[in-house]
Amino acid sequence: MTKQPREFTTYKLDDRYDQTEGRVFLTGTQALVRILLDQARRDREAGLNTAGFVSGYRGSPLGGLDLEYWRIKDRVAKAGVKFLPAVNEDLGATAVLGAQQAHLDPQAEVEGVFSMWYGKGPGVDRSGDALKHGNAYGSAPKGGVLVVAGDDHGCVSSSMPHQSDVGFMSWFMPTLNPASVAEYQAFGEYGIALSRFSGTWVGFKAISETVESGASVTLTPDRVFNQPDYTAPPGGLHVRLGDLPSPEIETRLHHKLDAVQAFMRANPIDRHIYDTQGATFGIVTTGKGHLDTMEALRLLGLDEAACRRLGIDIYKIGMVWPLALDDALDFVKGKREVLVIEEKRGIIESQFKEAFYDWPGSKPARMVGKHDENLEELVPWTGELSPLKLLPIIAARLSAFFPEGNLLEKARALTDQPPVLLNVPGATRTPYFCSGCPHNSSTKLPEGSKANSGIGCHVMASWMDRETAGFAQMGGEGVPWIATSMFNGGKHVFQNLGEGTWYHSGSLAIRQAVAAKTNITYKILYNDAVAMTGGQPVDGPVSVAAIAQACRAEGVERIALVSDRPELLPKDDFPEGTTFDHRGDLDRVQRELRDIPGVTVLIYEQTCATEKRRKRKRGLMDDPKKFVMINDLVCEGCGDCSLESNCLSVEPKKTEFGTKRQINQSTCNKDYPYKSKNHDKSQACRKA
Repeated sequence: MTKQPREFTTYKLDDRYDQTEGRVFLTGTQALVRILLDQARRDREAGLNTAGFVSGYRGSPLGGLDLEYWRIKDRVAKAGVKFLPAVNEDLGATAVLGAQQAHLDPQAEVEGVFSMWYGKGPGVDRSGDALKHGNAYGSAPKGGVLVVAGDDHGCVSSSMPHQSDVGFMSWFMPTLNPASVAEYQAFGEYGIALSRFSGTWVGFKAISETVESGASVTLTPDRVFNQPDYTAPPGGLHVRLGDLPSPEIETRLHHKLDAVQAFMRANPIDRHIYDTQGATFGIVTTGKGHLDTMEALRLLGLDEAACRRLGIDIYKIGMVWPLALDDALDFVKGKREVLVIEEKRGIIESQFKEAFYDWPGSKPARMVGKHDENLEELVPWTGELSPLKLLPIIAARLSAFFPEGNLLEKARALTDQPPVLLNVPGATRTPYFCSGCPHNSSTKLPEGSKANSGIGCHVMASWMDRETAGFAQMGGEGVPWIATSMFNGGKHVFQNLGEGTWYHSGSLAIRQAVAAKTNITYKILYNDAVAMTGGQPVDGPVSVAAIAQACRAEGVERIALVSDRPELLPKDDFPEGTTFDHRGDLDRVQRELRDIPGVTVLIYEQTCATEKRRKRKRGLMDDPKKFVMINDLVCEGCGDCSLESNCLSVEPKKTEFGTKRQINQSTCNKDYPYKSKNHDKSQACRKA
């Protein structure tokens, strides 16, 4: 009988932050948090008096970063890291600039503040001005900035696909592209070190496939960075007070990029995967595209031994811009062909080809990537890459040089048969409101009216039969209608808007509508949570009364409020003339508002259903001791309850008398509107 050892390695969840060696389990979000915790530890061990600072704005795939910082707030505070969730992304970036200037204050208590800004791709876009200025003004020598872009390449949870590399490049910001959660730690350390040396802010791509995944990773030891052979110009490269508008800012950016190149020469982050001497075929990859490439090669039977035998080498680029030219050009030397594989636009390929034009060294006979030698599309820049998508591309390019491998046949065997997809008739699930969601009621319209969609959960109303369409960026809600209405006789529209978006930037849209005297009613849903990203609180002192007072101050005369319990609202806190009604009166109130010329505001107050469920589980909210039931012996099977409630917990029930309806008690969030004096009993009991 084989004896099994009785010694067990203990593992605690806190090890993901406590351990400095070995293996730990990290999600991408936790890995981002650990970057700053590790930097705090390294600085303490080096005898530096530094602190950390984090700011930005949530949004998928970075929807949970703030939640993780709050979850471990004691640990974060002990490390000397301050977390400030910003009102919006660009103000968060501006706050990070202030953190880099902190050590210049005569009253400063620290030598520098290492910082992280975070935001999803659209947040990077809207923060372009702030990020561009921040990078130009620079980082602190003992601070450093990571600019984390939550890029959603496949438009999984965004209004459109996005790629922040191009923006970073236009702002002269070096950009790192880790391929996996396992690389976050080392790339974060590298980025802060580079920022401290060069005075630049450093972009960090956290795409959906990595930051929203988890993995057991081997922790990398702290890196000892070599001192680059570089002398800064007079005045240095770092942030300083009193930088006034002048061409000198641009000159300093030029010097900063020289420093970046020097740092990369002394401390390479790109690497040869096999470093095969005399290889004739090269593949250049970066980020997730590298993992896709390695998997495609594996499927073709091209492991390390096979690649070495055939003369194939792979060059993995960690910093996509600017390209570390010395090492990159050395890799392509002597190659008959180089295939560049990168997801989305060809940032790396264009840098190679720009350098080739004047480079006196040995160029590859051919380089292909987004297009082949005949200018036909090769590696697509739209959508996302995958191993199966790359299989025929890689096989075709390699088979021209290594026909003995039968690579085309292997690729066809794997791709000719489409993957088996689960496709059950009637099982298609369009994203929908949660059971008891306030949007079920708030997005309803009176007959004859139309509404424009809003960001977040409001988008889903566009997929329902609710005369709701149109879209704008976050904070632009209703502004397209300002122009449209100039050419349709000034017709009226309802505009959906959440209180989180209102506080983020949507209030400015209302100001613009008032200034333009537009015929529009803003329907502001106050559900006491930023629901779509995890139920975070709005980042500021937002209340129903505060929204009403702000709207009045902006020039909105007619303000109406509907609620589950309007009688509980302190009416003295609201602007004069505000009306209070039960949410069951929504149709009547909307009909009144649409007939009033100009800008009107309807505030719909009802707590997010999912937040109700969470709070009830934690004992923070009363759990009603009653349930809604449907007696299938009485139910006529008309389906009106499903249509009126728009609720997923109202489900079909097969009976011997036909299809009836039932309430799924496990998903029901007990949305029971209180009876209003203006409603009969049937209306009050209906799941609204």
